[in-house]
Amino acid sequence: MGCNSCSTGKDGQPKGCKNNGTCGTDGCNKLSVFDWLSNMALPQGMEPFDIVEVRFKNGRKHFFKNTENLSLSIGDVVATEAAPGHDVGVVSLVGELVRVQMKKKKVRQDSPEVLKIYRKATQRDIDIWQEAREREDKMKVRAREIAIRLNLQMKISDIEFQGDASKATFYYTAEERVDFRQLIKEFA
Repeated sequence: MGCNSCSTGKDGQPKGCKNNGTCGTDGCNKLSVFDWLSNMALPQGMEPFDIVEVRFKNGRKHFFKNTENLSLSIGDVVATEAAPGHDVGVVSLVGELVRVQMKKKKVRQDSPEVLKIYRKATQRDIDIWQEAREREDKMKVRAREIAIRLNLQMKISDIEFQGDASKATFYYTAEERVDFRQLIKEFA
């Protein structure tokens, strides 16, 4: 799968935007998984696995219960449970491979960290999500300026908005513990 800035070669294969999974649209994700079980039928009497893997910005992935029995495929945009509100992500894996991934990552099906998928994302969900994503770079620049002005010994590497734009997560690195309450106060 390619992002909007990817082009196609003569043979129809995507050339890629060379961002190695960090492009703004997350369309060139280097962590995509090939579902080698997708063409195999389930044994009789076996229900399809009701947990899916959803990918968010920067390759962050989590498992979600499909409690509404939605017909989901890889690439579907979904609204998921988050605290508070909801988040928007892209389905990255469905079916029995999710069970394998959960076992590999030692996540139990009944774990409280496995939240719910609310619905396939509506156009309104997608619009709010895209607007929030567009604000992230400007906010990152402003946060860096404020950190420098406050003499904080930290490097702000990224900002990620939740899908409903109700919450922003700041990613940073620092040599020592940093009191960044004043930075947050100025943003609020």
